[in-house]
Amino acid sequence: MEIKVAATAGFCFGVRRAVELVERLVGEGKKVCTLGAIIHNPQKVQELSARGVRIVSAPEEVQPDEVLVIRSHGVAASVMEKIKRLGIACEDATCPFVQKIHRIVAEHSRQGEKILIAGDREHPEVQGIIGHCVSECHTFKTEQELLELLDKFPSWKKEPVCVVVQTTFHQKDWKKFLEILQKLYTNDKIFDTICSATSDRQSEAAVLASESDLMLVIGGRHSSNTNKLFEICRASCSQTYLIETADELPIEAVAQAHRIGITAGASTPASIIKEVLVTMTEEIKTITESEPEENFKTLYEESVKEDYNTDGRVVGVVVGITPTEVYVDVGRKQQGIVPLEQLSADPSAKTEDLVKIGDKLNLKIMKTNDQEGTMLLSKKILDAQKGWDEIVKAEEEQTILTGVVNEVVKGGVVVMVNGVRVFIPASLATATRGEPLDGLLKQEVRFRIIETTNARQRRRAVGSIRSVLNEERKAKADAFWAEAEVGKKYVGTVKSLTSYGAFVDIGGIDGMVHISELSWGRIKHPSEVVHVGDTIEVYIKALDPEKGKISLGYRKAEDNPWEILKNQYPVGTVCEVEVVGLTQFGAFARILPGIDGLIHVSQISNERVEKPQDVLSVGQKVTVKITAIDFEAKRISLSMKAVLDDTAPADGEEEEA
Repeated sequence: MEIKVAATAGFCFGVRRAVELVERLVGEGKKVCTLGAIIHNPQKVQELSARGVRIVSAPEEVQPDEVLVIRSHGVAASVMEKIKRLGIACEDATCPFVQKIHRIVAEHSRQGEKILIAGDREHPEVQGIIGHCVSECHTFKTEQELLELLDKFPSWKKEPVCVVVQTTFHQKDWKKFLEILQKLYTNDKIFDTICSATSDRQSEAAVLASESDLMLVIGGRHSSNTNKLFEICRASCSQTYLIETADELPIEAVAQAHRIGITAGASTPASIIKEVLVTMTEEIKTITESEPEENFKTLYEESVKEDYNTDGRVVGVVVGITPTEVYVDVGRKQQGIVPLEQLSADPSAKTEDLVKIGDKLNLKIMKTNDQEGTMLLSKKILDAQKGWDEIVKAEEEQTILTGVVNEVVKGGVVVMVNGVRVFIPASLATATRGEPLDGLLKQEVRFRIIETTNARQRRRAVGSIRSVLNEERKAKADAFWAEAEVGKKYVGTVKSLTSYGAFVDIGGIDGMVHISELSWGRIKHPSEVVHVGDTIEVYIKALDPEKGKISLGYRKAEDNPWEILKNQYPVGTVCEVEVVGLTQFGAFARILPGIDGLIHVSQISNERVEKPQDVLSVGQKVTVKITAIDFEAKRISLSMKAVLDDTAPADGEEEEA
């Protein structure tokens, strides 16, 4: 006799998450009630009830000291609003895949699109989805119901229609619906929202049933996905039985079968599956006394171990390490082998760096070879699954994740986090569009997950660095405006240059230094003074909180040439200057960078000068005396003639021979 349990049998991610949440709350000593049965499994519900978990049908029934848990099926938006309005302590265990459908129908119905839902209208998940539609919506669960809808509303063929499907819907029926919709509708937006775990579970059940003489489907009779599994298995195996517990085992039929397949609904606890296996083994042994005892011992040891898990997992202890593989003891007759490529997702990792003798590893069974006595195992698959679950949770809760950019690809970058590749489009990888991506390579970045797709053959996660950067920038901006004041100094980084000034990052917010504030002298472009990336000290000259504008100053008062002039070049000072301009009435000469004075044509020489150009030229250096300074008007009078007069001999004096 051969017994094979489907690798996907038992709790799905959403159900496990909901049940674990309730158990955690109970373990913390809290009074818990659930809005409807937390799980479509009467045995588990009864177990939780024995621990004090109460089922309510409406928020109004919740007691003041109780915590209300929303089950994985989710609820209508109006129910959540009522819970908030009543001030009820609530924990939302809605499955992330269901929440995704809520977001889809809410968005598209707000745009006025008709909503079509493939599913059972009486199922709580579908009722919750309907409760997130604000436009017209309809449900259908058979091909006939869909055709009737299309006949009833012929105008929909030209109108925008959004189609979603219950997460636990029959994959085969959904494909039929798709064919009909795609033929008749041209403006439809179809979202395949069947949970990947459901698709995998149904596909595996169909294959397993086709290979078995007898098929057992374990789960609650009110569970939608369990009933669909039963229908799928019965189509391939006439001897298919749906049982809730080991008490319902068809023992005689089981004893006569050679190949037995077992699967279970998404709401079936592993403990019930294990109990079915144990009971089946013991009962068959009692009935079939002719079977050698060792056969039953082997059957029991292979099917029911203390560490048995319904999803093909085992716990292995490392007993040997080579450069290419790790040997583990899994407590069975086979030798467990974990190849290096199945030990880690890092291609450069070495076995001796990853594990040591005695380590316990959670492993996935990939292949068993009884003839060679080996079991091929993978740690990487479980790590990836755990990492994916964390990614899905991060999308649901909008958690900020940290990862390293390990690839710059066409259209964006790839970040590795928890063993999962997350693609971040170029438009969401930097603070502003158009920034180069190469600088992100091998850098640690913070990001959010904005979309996950769990197709049967491929998982895809999309993230956004920009959303985190924008949020951080806003927080810094808020902190800045709370304490900003004119005159306050900052050390900032030059971010960009324009013809009229430089933009400086002063800690999460940008201010502008006007070109006139960069130098006391005249400059044609800011690049004459500063460059992108420079760290400079600036101060606030002016603030406009309403427009979010910040004017910065860069010139230092002590470098003001007019202050230098006042302190070092009083009226009467004789100094050397450079001619920088000529006019009909005189020449302009530079005293200090940024300060020019005028030598009037009458002050150029003791002799009459018709035009300054007759005596002076641009670039020529001459000696002058400062004869007048008007600091308010910023005007300075210079005289070459006064210097000549000072050096001329006094009346009556003779020049030395």
